[in-house]
Amino acid sequence: MAHALQQLVIGDDADSWRAAGFSVDGNHLTLGKVVVEFAGSKGQRGVLGWKLAGVEATVESIPTITGENSLPTEVKARPSNINKIFAIDHVVVESKNVDRTVAAFAEVGMVERRSATMMTPMGERRQSFLWAGRVIIEVIGPLQPEHADLDGEASIWGLALVSSNLQTTSHVLDAHLSEPKDAVQPGRKIATMRTKELDISVPIVVMSPHTAELA
Repeated sequence: MAHALQQLVIGDDADSWRAAGFSVDGNHLTLGKVVVEFAGSKGQRGVLGWKLAGVEATVESIPTITGENSLPTEVKARPSNINKIFAIDHVVVESKNVDRTVAAFAEVGMVERRSATMMTPMGERRQSFLWAGRVIIEVIGPLQPEHADLDGEASIWGLALVSSNLQTTSHVLDAHLSEPKDAVQPGRKIATMRTKELDISVPIVVMSPHTAELA
């Protein structure tokens, strides 16, 4: 698929993710069609960059890997994760100016599919959704930016992952996963991974599959 998410680079030690039940091969983890590469925890933490098929330009301030890299052209089969997490549902991009960030995505051929608003402890926030292959990019930010000309003010904040069996995920992660509750999408459940306790630097929620994924 055009502009599909291919790679994420995360500044964590791979052992932290192994301890959370992920089958990491060296410093690589496969989630669906996406290869996650761990850059170690001694430097910068969080999501350090991504690679999108067909995108050869940085989208605002989000570090974007371009050109050839050392990853295999085909994602090899990996052992199933014992925590039953198998894919990325969506990547959350936090923006100071949603209109500007959405326009930056449009410049590289990624078009907003829909938008919505949600209430948070910080007040009402705007959400915009784009597709990157099978992964959703969720851009979230204030309804009205304080400064309309803000530039370079977007970053990858967190991940929503998909589990084929949330009960098993809860068993493996034990106290490191909150009690699953109803998600916004009908028929799905969602739980929050307590990543700081696992020395994982990326905020993560875990969701049950879409109905179509269960068929």
